[in-house]
Amino acid sequence: MNAGFKALILNHKHAGIQVREAIALTADQCKGLLFELKEISQATDLLILSTCNRTEFYYSSTDDLTPVIITLLQTHKALSADAAALGAFKPLLDQAAVVEHLFRVSFGLESQVPGDMQIISQVKEAYQWSADAQAAGPFLHRLLHTIFFANKRVVQETSFRTGAASVAYAAQALAEEMLPRATESRIVVLGVGEMGANLCRNLASEGYKNVVVLNRTLAKAEALAQECGIDAGSLDQLATEVAMADAVISCVAVAEPALRPEHFDALPLGRRVLVFDLSVPRSVAPAVEDNHNVLLYNIDELEQRASAAVQARLAEVPKVEAILAEALAEFNDWSKEMLVSPAINAFKAALEQIRQEELARYLKGLTPAEAEVVEKVTGSLVQRIVKLPVLELKAACRRGDAEEMIESLSSLFNLEAMQKMRS
Repeated sequence: MNAGFKALILNHKHAGIQVREAIALTADQCKGLLFELKEISQATDLLILSTCNRTEFYYSSTDDLTPVIITLLQTHKALSADAAALGAFKPLLDQAAVVEHLFRVSFGLESQVPGDMQIISQVKEAYQWSADAQAAGPFLHRLLHTIFFANKRVVQETSFRTGAASVAYAAQALAEEMLPRATESRIVVLGVGEMGANLCRNLASEGYKNVVVLNRTLAKAEALAQECGIDAGSLDQLATEVAMADAVISCVAVAEPALRPEHFDALPLGRRVLVFDLSVPRSVAPAVEDNHNVLLYNIDELEQRASAAVQARLAEVPKVEAILAEALAEFNDWSKEMLVSPAINAFKAALEQIRQEELARYLKGLTPAEAEVVEKVTGSLVQRIVKLPVLELKAACRRGDAEEMIESLSSLFNLEAMQKMRS
């Protein structure tokens, strides 16, 4: 039986990028924390979701595990006890609110960009870690599979995930439109900040293999490249990489333009390159566009495309909310029935025990054929006797008044005493 599904959350709605960066967990850290939390707390239904916009812990326990989780985080992230990142976490202790929150997060309704296409994959990955750690109980298994099924409906029945709804995705979508074989094209990404990192992860997840990320600090570029399975380099290689690029996407924060006209002097004859400047202040000198082999798009042009996509997605939110409501109602019915399943199983076991005791008294003098008939008849009778009370109990559970029926059933059939005898 589920002991109460709870959560401890930190996300972009109440924590800035500096705080989120300080607490963000790697895949190995998530896996390690799963094992530790499972061992220390005996909690079940553990799920740890950590992305650029959120770090959230889900668990089933009779206790509020906020202090335990905060202590583990403090150790793993080498933070002081009064660190702002630790103080930014908010506990959610109402099961219904936690379940709905995870639905909304998984659908992309709680993302900075509505309909975020990456979040459902991140939830699936987090679920896989839980399954691998044997930290996912029946409650979490059912909840996540309900979410995944409902998410398919969102994709099939709405346009909530269509269109490039951020400037980074708008740049990628435009590149795909203009490059004949986009996934095979050479894409150069400048910068490993939040936007650049997300762009690299998305390119990698969509099958782009010929990608290089350049950064002032080479070690940061190499770390991101290793995560995404792409190449890395420093900004010193800019001219060389530009000469081989089909598209350059700049996401660096600089006081002076990082990409200047001279970086494009080495372009081979007849080679054209797409350049996207996603930075404010601009990181690509306007004069770059004077080169007739360069097509330059700035953030204003890309925001117009993204804004139109966002509006189209927002128009689909009512449809998504309707799918969510249906899936949530289905899951809540199942969850309520789980509360009465021990009583139902005890009732069935009690009747079966009575049947077996009576069969033991009367089968001795019967032939095998007669015994088989009696076995079938009595088994069928028990199933028919059980059917109506079970249906009524499940209906009462959905209404929220099953407790009195469970007590009556237990008293009528002395279920507790029978359970003790069987054990």
